[in-house]
Amino acid sequence: MPAPSLFDQTYKALVMGASGCLGSAFVAALRSDPLCTHVQAVSRSQGGGFDLLDDESLKDQAARCAPAGPYQLIIDATGVLSIDGVGPEKSLASIEPDRLIRSFQINALGPVLALRHFSPLLASGPSIYAKLSARVGSISDNKKGGWYGYRASKAALNMLLQTAAIELQRKNPALRVALLQPGTVRSPLSQAFLSSASPTLEPAESVAGLLKALKGLTPKPGAHYVDYKGETLAF
Repeated sequence: MPAPSLFDQTYKALVMGASGCLGSAFVAALRSDPLCTHVQAVSRSQGGGFDLLDDESLKDQAARCAPAGPYQLIIDATGVLSIDGVGPEKSLASIEPDRLIRSFQINALGPVLALRHFSPLLASGPSIYAKLSARVGSISDNKKGGWYGYRASKAALNMLLQTAAIELQRKNPALRVALLQPGTVRSPLSQAFLSSASPTLEPAESVAGLLKALKGLTPKPGAHYVDYKGETLAF
């Protein structure tokens, strides 16, 4: 079943990380919505290209996207689980400083710089800025340990967007900022970490649930932290 339209009137959307598994699924879902009149798809290889670790390239990419705006919806579907082909650390002994720093750069620093440059492209009034996060970014939900860099970088991301949401909502109280837990999605990148007992989703299933969750959000101070089922997660 297609996800319900996020807005009651026509709107424009922008998807960062549009060539990835979930990013491309977001683009497909939004392009199938009759009320979405334009979907700007950008990634390292689309729409001019950008480097998440290069602030100037993010600024340039936002400038290229500005003429097609303003956008009622911006989705940042960037992120990484493995660094240089190495998966999440399972123990203190396996922490490698360079990989840990790179995880923070890609999963936390890059996204907040993207928010800095792309948030001016949001339409005034009802609008949404959504960023893929992860359940493991919840400090209060951490009962198993492990995955040091990924957990910590996503927790940092959550704090950065929570802080930015408060600032941006001073100018636009109707803005909803959302951190999204997509569930365990079947993809080449996640294959090595899936067990036969793990419930998994196709990308289109996850995106349909996330769009439905976004539609159900009401404006509030700070960021929403929700999963593809529409359930609120604890920071």
